[in-house]
Amino acid sequence: MEQPAQALCVDAACSGNPGPMEYRGVHLPSGKLVFHYGPVHGTNNIGEFLAIVHAMALLKQKGLSMPVYSDSRTAIIWATKRKAKTTLAPTPENAPLLALVARAEAWLQQNGLPYPLIKWDTEHWGEIPADFGRK
Repeated sequence: MEQPAQALCVDAACSGNPGPMEYRGVHLPSGKLVFHYGPVHGTNNIGEFLAIVHAMALLKQKGLSMPVYSDSRTAIIWATKRKAKTTLAPTPENAPLLALVARAEAWLQQNGLPYPLIKWDTEHWGEIPADFGRK
């Protein structure tokens, strides 16, 4: 399998679990940052899920069509099922983030996955271009 010619690649980073979390989307092949969110208090899986939905919604809003790549199996499953199965306990600190998760789930219920959502092949292609490089 070859790397795609045009795509949005997404990734999240979290210091601790939960902890300060952020996510972003990067255009392949240009490497340009397309969007960035955070840091906010959350989990890596929530960030990966939100990044996928953010990418899909942005593509739809701009009338563009390209695949979205994520290196997170969990987030891809959540997006496919249109439900984030997070175990993050609600607190006043993460209430805005959990509201964003609910919005993302509602968007998926309305729109489904309008673009191909594909697992990034890290083994063959290296780290996803949106990677934060903090491993």
